[in-house]
Order: sequence, then C-alpha cells, then structure tokens
Amino acid sequence: MKSLVAAFLVALSGLAAGQDIPLFTSDFPPEEFAQRRARIFESIDPNALALLQGAPSPQGYTRFRQYNEFYYVCGVEVPHAYILLDGARKQATVYLPHRNERRERSEGKLLSAEDGELVQKLTGIENVAATDLLAEHLAAAARSTNIRTIYTPFQPGEGIAMSRDLALRYNADIAADPFDGRTSREGRFVLLVKERFPMFELKDLSPILDNLRMIKSERELQLIRKATRLGGLALIEGMRSTAPGIMEYELDAMAKYIFYRNGAQGEAYYSLIASGPNALVGHYNAGKRIMKDGDMLLFDFAPDVGYYMSDVTRVWPVNGTFSPSQRELYAFYLACYKAILNAIRPGVTAQAIKREIGAEMEKILAKTKFSKPLYEEAAKRFVSNYKNSAANPATTMGHWTGMATHDVGFDPGPLKPGMVFTIEPSLVVREENINIRLEDLVIITQKGKEVVSEFIPMEIEEIEKLMKEDGILQRYQADTGKSR
Repeated sequence: MKSLVAAFLVALSGLAAGQDIPLFTSDFPPEEFAQRRARIFESIDPNALALLQGAPSPQGYTRFRQYNEFYYVCGVEVPHAYILLDGARKQATVYLPHRNERRERSEGKLLSAEDGELVQKLTGIENVAATDLLAEHLAAAARSTNIRTIYTPFQPGEGIAMSRDLALRYNADIAADPFDGRTSREGRFVLLVKERFPMFELKDLSPILDNLRMIKSERELQLIRKATRLGGLALIEGMRSTAPGIMEYELDAMAKYIFYRNGAQGEAYYSLIASGPNALVGHYNAGKRIMKDGDMLLFDFAPDVGYYMSDVTRVWPVNGTFSPSQRELYAFYLACYKAILNAIRPGVTAQAIKREIGAEMEKILAKTKFSKPLYEEAAKRFVSNYKNSAANPATTMGHWTGMATHDVGFDPGPLKPGMVFTIEPSLVVREENINIRLEDLVIITQKGKEVVSEFIPMEIEEIEKLMKEDGILQRYQADTGKSR
C-alpha cells in the first residue's frame, strides 16, 4: 500500500507540489471501520440499504471536519461524500466529488472519485463512485424486487464541537425564526430521498449507530485518554497561571496552546472559564471578566483529539488560597464526590449506585459542621437532589462522552466495559456566587473502572501548592499595546 500511495503522490506533484500529508487516518486501521460496518449490516434488515451523508464544505477559512457518524462508519474526510451500505451483498460504496484541480493547487490534495483504486486501498471500502452516480445507483436498487428499505440517520450530524443536544437546539432556533425557517440538512436529505424514490421505506439509522457508539474499542479509548490528558494538563497549567487581574480569556488562550501544541484538531466545546458570579451560569463562555481576589474560578475545557472528546472540570480560588468558608464547602463537596467515584463499578445500574451513594452522602452530611446556616442548607439541598435523582430508573451517572462531549446513546442497564462517561455534581450557594463542580472522565473496565483524569489535582493542599508556581501567563506577559 505504501508504494501505491507514494507513486500516487508523485503523480500529483504538478497539482499539489510539496504537499506531504496523509490522505487517510492513522488512528484506526481499515479493518476497524469494516467491523463497524459489519455490525450495521447485522442490525438492519437483510436486504436493506443504509445511506449516510457526509458533512458539507466548511464556511469561511476553517478546516474541514467530517460528521462523527460518517467518520465512524468509514473514516473518509472529504466534504460532500456519501456512503451506501448494501445489506444483501455486505458491501459498501463511497461516493466522492470529482477532482477540483484548481482547488487542489490552492488548498492541497483531497481524495476524489478519480482516486478509486487508491481510496479502496486506503480505506478497505469495496467500491468507489462519483457523487453524481448516487441517484443512478439508488434507481437501480429501486428496480430490485428485494430492496424496499433505506436506513439513514434522522438525527442531525455532529460537526465541529457539536453534540446532539446543541444540534437539535440549532435546528429549533432556525425553525423558530420567521425570516429563516430552513429545513434541517438531514431533514432535507430524507425528504429528497423520499421524493425521488417513494418506493422505499425510510427508517432511522441513528438508534443503531448510537448503540454501536456506546461501547468504545481500545483504539477509541486511547484517543479519549489523550484528550483527557491534554484537558488535564490545561487545567493544571490554569492553576499555575491564575491570579487576580488575569482575564478569563487569557486562560482560554493558554489551554488552546496546550491542546494544539500536542496535536488536538480542535476544542471539544467552548471553554467554560467562569470566575466569581459567572460560575453560576452553567455554560458561561464569554471569557470577558477580570478575575478578582476572593473569587472562585470554575475551569471546564477539553480538546477534540482525532474525533474523540473528553470533558474535565476543576475549581480553585483565584488568589491561590482557599478561604475558611471556601475550604469548608469544598471539603464537604469533595468527600461526597469521592464517594461517587469510589462506588462506580461494572455490572450495576446507575440507579443502584446512586442509591448507595445517597446513603453515604447522608453520613458525610451528618458528620459535617457548617459555619453558616446558608452553607448547611446548600449541602442538604445537594444531597437531597442527588438522592432524588436515584428515583428515576433511567438515571445516569453523568453524561456519556466519546465522539461528542455529550455523547449519544441510552442504556439504563448495568454499566458495561467500554462505556465512557463523566460525573459532575454541582454544589451551589447563589447568595455568595459559589458553584463547586468537579468533573472526571471514567472508563468502565472488565474488573472495575479507570478514572482517566485522576492525575488532575483536586485536594486543597495539592491545588494550593501548585498555584504557588509560575505558569505560562506569568512567563509570557500579555501585550499592553505600548511601544517599547
């Protein structure tokens, strides 16, 4: 294969002179994508088709990022691509646009319909065709007496820093705008297929893909571990760099440097770097406040590494030292938080685990003395809310994490090896602008769990010691705009 790729790149030297980049991911071998497609074949009707639409060209000068679902099935990173899975033949056809030589000279080589043999070698996909042949191939399938069903995702595609909850909100906002009201891209695609080929019954492929994505392979876990490692390094450096007078956005810049310096392809989500009262806003992301002495800072940020995410959070005092009241509340919260981490294990439902933890939290609450009634009320509310969540049979430990920060899937059953999620309970005292929320990434294993983010300090003494060190922001001063 290497000799074929080398020869192909030599032949392209006139189109993309000097380019030396991989044309297909090295994170997964073609065999792993083939295994995923095989599981889709096992899940759809025997003679059905499955059809997925890839992401469109990006708007503006931004790098292309494939939809998660499309990448999961084949790993192809080309705009306006499609893949058709034939359930009867157990084969796949990827449809790619024709070569645009002018764009290649400007932006570099992309796989195209003209690269059929190379695409087959790189990806392991059996067939390659141009996108303008997709309709013809569906028409041929429509003439068959056996094929009557096409599966396609009804849920929105997950692009850059996108989870399904926000994708659905995006669609809802457009639908509610009286001067917009566009049909969603996935909705438009479903309508076009149905209008042009009404003989087919269309079924939703999303639940099948969601179920497959729930259990991660070892290669997927390695990418999630790296994303968690980088997120944790950013939090650690954030502790060092935090000081009164620093802007929230400066910590955002510092974290992004760590992400991109170490190979991340983007951010998993916008940074939630919230000081003082901003921490009470769940997804505050403006980053426009000057951090002040006496504030607590909530820092929630992680990268996108090879289409896999993490989600980690810590809180710390801006001045580097927990005040007596901050220490009091944080210590109570931390004891409860550790009880949650300790109880997580495979073979048990989240509901059962939460019931155990609720009882443990009651013991911690009973042993804790609070300096203010306000703090005691907040602690009791925190424990009560956690115990109440255990009453719901569909409760989860937190949220799934994988190709999306808030990853897809629904499984209220016993926790299984390969499941990945975060926990992030929140203790809030609104009257004093306090929101204590830690978040760690957990992988369920055969024998227990792996808390991937446990290297990030959470003990009071560890945090205070680390904050005495100079950080990146102290070593590299911001530009004041003044001439030297």
